Amino acid sequence: MGTNYRRVLLKLSGEALMGNMGYGIDPEVVKEIAQEIAEVIASGVQIAIVVGGGNIFRGVKAASAGMDRATADYIGMIATVMNAMTLQDSLERIGVQTRVQTAIAMQELAEPYIRRRAIRHLEKGRVVIFGAGSGNPFFTTDTTAALRAAEIDAEVIFKATKVDGVYDADPEIYPNAKRYTSLTYAHVLTQDLRVMDSTAIALCKENNIPILVFDLTTRGNIRRAVLGEAIGTLVGGSCEIS
Repeated sequence: MGTNYRRVLLKLSGEALMGNMGYGIDPEVVKEIAQEIAEVIASGVQIAIVVGGGNIFRGVKAASAGMDRATADYIGMIATVMNAMTLQDSLERIGVQTRVQTAIAMQELAEPYIRRRAIRHLEKGRVVIFGAGSGNPFFTTDTTAALRAAEIDAEVIFKATKVDGVYDADPEIYPNAKRYTSLTYAHVLTQDLRVMDSTAIALCKENNIPILVFDLTTRGNIRRAVLGEAIGTLVGGSCEIS
């Protein structure tokens, strides 16, 4: 199939992996995500993934309950590695070569993050999953996604969520909320639309990396995004508010 992109960074929230469960990892959901990724890899597109850990542990929430913020964030980083390894296993069981690279040394489990090695894996058609965030507390996995996308020269960030784009208000609370089809970086920042945190948006703006926000729960959306079909909300430098 003809594709719009050569190399993409897929940002998966930890919550996306738990499906309708209240906590943890739903194996069927992970299997479906892996199958979609396999279809895209077969078309020749290079995919790197940053995965969150909120389905297991959320550092900000623990810090608000009294835990030291840095400690809480490190625990959250470990949760992302658990998710990364789960996704790796699911991909490799269907024949997709995958490497997990972590920002914190875990040499018995995964490779250390090395930019040139990650790019080489991608060039060989392997999926690279980045775990442990950026390795630094006080930074989100959204910021990690923006950072890694810039480092590996990704053409776009796919932010796969449980909603079908960016709205001007919470659609679960306000049924008449408007969904945007395109936005500028500046509008996202000034209106505090929570696409990604402000540090991540600023990094994307500085490096001219567009962000496509779409619904992961709709089967085939990753493929549609790669094909350039009109789904979700595109945040990018030349986009206009719809």
